[in-house]
Amino acid sequence: MADVVVERGRVARAAGARKGTSLRNALGRKSTVAFFLTLPLILLIILLVLYPAFYSVYLATLNKAMTKFVGFGNFTFLFKRETFWMVVQQSCIFAITAVIFKALIGFIVAHFVHNIPAKGQRKWRGMLLVPWVIPPAMSTLAWLWLFDPSYSAFNYTLSFFGVGPIPWLGDTFWARFSVILVNVWYGAPFFMIMYLAALKSVPDQLYEAAAIDGANWWQRIWYVTLPMMRNIIAITTLFSLIVTFANFDIVRILTSGGPLDTTHLFATWAFQVGIQSNDIPLGACVSLFMVPILAVAAIFILRDVSKRGNEA
Repeated sequence: MADVVVERGRVARAAGARKGTSLRNALGRKSTVAFFLTLPLILLIILLVLYPAFYSVYLATLNKAMTKFVGFGNFTFLFKRETFWMVVQQSCIFAITAVIFKALIGFIVAHFVHNIPAKGQRKWRGMLLVPWVIPPAMSTLAWLWLFDPSYSAFNYTLSFFGVGPIPWLGDTFWARFSVILVNVWYGAPFFMIMYLAALKSVPDQLYEAAAIDGANWWQRIWYVTLPMMRNIIAITTLFSLIVTFANFDIVRILTSGGPLDTTHLFATWAFQVGIQSNDIPLGACVSLFMVPILAVAAIFILRDVSKRGNEA
């Protein structure tokens, strides 16, 4: 009888030891540690991203009083509104034009800073990052003063050259130009710092080899710099495209969507329809239309990045 009890005790201790060992092994695996380290971020994303996204889908299927399920009724109602298609057009023009100019300016300025001696680079990087560091709502208020119809600093300067006052925010063309200009001014430093980091990673030996082969400066950029920076350019463009498409503060402060709703973006029109007009389901429906457009852009860009990664 005593032998049986002793044997059972040994089995229990062995089982406990195995459990402790398996627990230590699980905690020792890098994947498990990584999961627990990222768990707070995962919970934060679920709370602040996934839950609002699914709740928006639910709201988009309700009527204005949010008491009745209407299915796709809000979507079909938007398709019949001329303003909605104008917002789609303006959002695409705004995002694509701004991202192209931000990428171009960022690329040029990054090369300028990259060719400055190392001692002076820190000063230039700090100064050029100022527009991106300042909160956009605050800097846009300064631009609003520059575009003011009565006290515009731009119009005052242009008057010395005999150019009449320009209705920066009162004319459709100039209002669209103004919001794109401010967005480019704000976002170009982000492209600059990303491209500058990419330029630092390009080996000097490649430029030396190209120079020995007789390549001029344009050929070095086209055949050496751009291929080495293509992944960074693609990821930066995708990130900026998402942020620019969802822009709210610049248009809201400068034009509030005017004149005649011609500068509205998805975010500002969703705010006007959902909050100011007290139609939350329709506003949620407007905001959801950004998802398929950005999803298509993300699929094409990330597929290109993945393809180049496999080739490498």
